[in-house]
Amino acid sequence: MRTDYIRSTKSRVNIQRILTFFILIILFFWSSRGADVQPTKLFEGLPRMADFFSRMVPPDTSVAKTVFKSMVETIQIALFGTFLSAIISFFAGILAAENITPRYINRPVKWLLAMLRGIPVILLALLFVSTVGLGPFPGVLAIALHSTGMLGKFYSEAMENAQIGPIEALESAGANFVQKIRFGILSQVAPDLARDTLFRFELNLRESLVLGLVGAGGIGFYILLYIRSFQYEKVATLTLVVLVAVVIIEQISISIRKSLR
Repeated sequence: MRTDYIRSTKSRVNIQRILTFFILIILFFWSSRGADVQPTKLFEGLPRMADFFSRMVPPDTSVAKTVFKSMVETIQIALFGTFLSAIISFFAGILAAENITPRYINRPVKWLLAMLRGIPVILLALLFVSTVGLGPFPGVLAIALHSTGMLGKFYSEAMENAQIGPIEALESAGANFVQKIRFGILSQVAPDLARDTLFRFELNLRESLVLGLVGAGGIGFYILLYIRSFQYEKVATLTLVVLVAVVIIEQISISIRKSLR
């Protein structure tokens, strides 16, 4: 009897795997058709791609001062936007955690965070540019608001995974709400929150590069400016600086995250 049950279970599992495999194949071809994937066009366009890169050689280092200043501004946008987002997300994460707040509170907060994640950061940047004008400030606001949607989700999930034992012990000792958060939950999930924040900073740095294309400050503004004026040698210099900065910051972030394990 047990043998028959095991065989039927294995049979169902195999059928599910086969169905999943075929569904993935169908989705692959369906999405490739809708995305108008044509590899031949890519191969035919390789000479034009080579011509584009040839115009960027050699890089024009005369814009070094502008590059440095705009890259620092980009890092500042990403850094301050992440700071703001982390502060807002901490409180939003508490409100969205199912083991902290009742359903009528955490559900609406979760929906709000989902809506923030769904708004493209470039659209937020355009909104804030039209509100406060050009410059890095709208970039900071766009980064902070968009990041809150994701960080708030990560923070709430981390808090929901906290062990219930320390929280119950604090409740039995008469701890208030703030004490339960501080000593029962935050003490457990602080490393996770720090890792999520560092990872989000890396993403924000990349996104802040794009925000300059809509006038929200940073090095992206100069990349667009030089491309429009066909000064590809200067674009090459900016691109190289961006690549070096991103790699260095990512390695620093990885080292910090490893130390938090």
